[in-house]
Amino acid sequence: MPACENTEVTMAKYETKSLSRNQFLTVAVNLLHKALVESPRTDAKNLFKALAQGKRVALTNVQMEDKSTVRFDLALDHTEFHGNFNYSAFRASTRTLMANIAAAVQEDKEVSTFGAENNEDKMIFGIPAVTMEEGQPTVMVLAADLGGRDASVLLHLMYLGHEQFQQAAADGAA
Repeated sequence: MPACENTEVTMAKYETKSLSRNQFLTVAVNLLHKALVESPRTDAKNLFKALAQGKRVALTNVQMEDKSTVRFDLALDHTEFHGNFNYSAFRASTRTLMANIAAAVQEDKEVSTFGAENNEDKMIFGIPAVTMEEGQPTVMVLAADLGGRDASVLLHLMYLGHEQFQQAAADGAA
């Protein structure tokens, strides 16, 4: 899927508003930071537990420039995480991901996006966070589903199998 410069966010009454990719990523990182870093540790751990159980959690409503509001939710897919999945591992991954996204935005880097073949509302941002857990690399990325129900955007934290990145690196070196 070709990279697009703007991210369409669906609003109430099926209106759409455009945010630049950097604006969208900035909003996403700020929301993640507020929910996972700024909040008390107990609240962050409870959020982690809900996400680890597969729940979709409402983060907040964001007011756009035109005064319309969009609800942002958060979900987690940790099926590709290998090892003991716990709060410490999750926190390390999310902090690395937020730092990597913030650096890409600040440096105005071109961020690749990967979309689902049959659903242009779903995308994965090509900024990985690689951490080591129990001697195993873990890879987390941020995905977004912009075609959400009830004028919502789903931010989706996803662990990907590190093997595909090792294979891609090996193919590139050959």
